[in-house]
Amino acid sequence: MGSKYDLVIIGGGAAGLCAAQYGARANLSTLLVEEMAPGGQALLIDGLENYPGIAEPVNGYDFSESMRNQAERFGATILAASAGAITRGEAEFTIGTTEGPIEAAAVILATGSKHRHLGVPGEEELAGRGVSYCATCDGPFFKGKRIFVVGGGDAACDEAMFLAKLTDKVTLVHRKDRLRAQRSMAARVLANPHIVVRFNSVVAGIKGAKKVESVLLERVDTGERTEEGAEAVFVFIGFIPTTGLAKAAGAALDESGFVLTDERMATSVPGLFAAGDLRVTPFRQIVTACADGAIAAHSAAQYIDALRGTSYR
Repeated sequence: MGSKYDLVIIGGGAAGLCAAQYGARANLSTLLVEEMAPGGQALLIDGLENYPGIAEPVNGYDFSESMRNQAERFGATILAASAGAITRGEAEFTIGTTEGPIEAAAVILATGSKHRHLGVPGEEELAGRGVSYCATCDGPFFKGKRIFVVGGGDAACDEAMFLAKLTDKVTLVHRKDRLRAQRSMAARVLANPHIVVRFNSVVAGIKGAKKVESVLLERVDTGERTEEGAEAVFVFIGFIPTTGLAKAAGAALDESGFVLTDERMATSVPGLFAAGDLRVTPFRQIVTACADGAIAAHSAAQYIDALRGTSYR
């Protein structure tokens, strides 16, 4: 494997895999660096049902594998490694990785985001012992058990629906008076006889000696607290952008820590682009991440052409 590429993409979620495909199709030597399995957050989806062109729900792993195979078929290379600092020279970037330094004319950051935690007593202590952030990973361990799901967005509702296949005792806890998930998904949750929704409520604490035994619920409107028995708590309250590399490279961020880009996915650093969940965007879905990746790769190709004086005129 060479150490110099036209385009290096860091992050192998939907945005990164789509960027790799479009970069390779643009005849750029393209490398995607991913420290885990390609697929990102999509790997955790039980049934992906709202991606255009896929009529029947598909699990996230199969979807991600198809994207990976497609990118490789077009000529992209995927490297299993962790990326470190990114430094920009006069005409190229150097990316430090656990497999050695790599040079690139342009870089696309697609590092995504990580699960936001509740930050309540007992959460960290009982992580992996009833507290989880992945229903498809850990849900089967709690068949027939009392399960609490925290959140009210698409992810929380999707995971609650999956868990309701395993037990008839799912309680969805949401701090607002209505779910913020897409209407069709919210309607299915509310109609599911195995799911009880507690609106205007938060989980204020998780209790247990060696595993989850109960949750402390608090009403946000009255402050009233109640303790209820539980064997598992699944948390889906949003994500924190993984922007350490972007910040270190000098890319501008907003007040919440997301990367600022223009409509071409260009950051404030020439030649550095961002795509997917780490950037400022009004809507975070797999389909929008893929669109980001395609635009970023196209913009990177135009940047490289201009850099080399080969732009189409």
